[in-house]
Amino acid sequence: MDRRQFCQLAIGAGAAPFVAGAAWGSDIKAILHDPEAPEAGNPKGDVTIVDFSDYNCPFCKKAEPDLIRVIKEDGKVRLVYKDWPILTEASVYGAKLALAAKYQGKYDVVHHALMSIPGAKIPQSKMLEAVQASGVDMDRLNADLTAHAAQISALLQRNMEQANALGLQGTPTYLIGPFKTMTLNYAGFKEALAEARRRQAAGNIIK
Repeated sequence: MDRRQFCQLAIGAGAAPFVAGAAWGSDIKAILHDPEAPEAGNPKGDVTIVDFSDYNCPFCKKAEPDLIRVIKEDGKVRLVYKDWPILTEASVYGAKLALAAKYQGKYDVVHHALMSIPGAKIPQSKMLEAVQASGVDMDRLNADLTAHAAQISALLQRNMEQANALGLQGTPTYLIGPFKTMTLNYAGFKEALAEARRRQAAGNIIK
């Protein structure tokens, strides 16, 4: 995918930048900086990727290794996870497990365990098995599921509202600098980041 094609993915007419409350119909700062949303990568990165995904989405799973590879190699990318469980009831269950693991500092561990389950329409039982095998403290996770149930549900609701406000059509969707795009491969992520930095150099990206 060349630079011209990426420009066509930019948000708004004329490749508009993120503008809070305008073209997005939502507060972009709330999307980029929700204190409850799990993060990875470099917290001081010069570009942010927001990852809207579902643990039953095969396209999310296909793109995940390339996304993580790019973030590790680049070293200057901040990643914000937006659990958006829209495909099945089991997707909601998986999202809650991952978000509960955040309270013991293991969101990434559970997220990658769930993303590593092959296929789609994964039942809750398989998700639970994958989480148990990931090495997290299950007693702590179950306790956090109960203790933080309200916060977890509220975060999932905010993610849903933000996705709707952004007009997202499905998973995965990535916000990369001023771009909104769906499934990308390694080369695509690299080009999107390069173009986002070009836009940032022009002073039209809110981080």
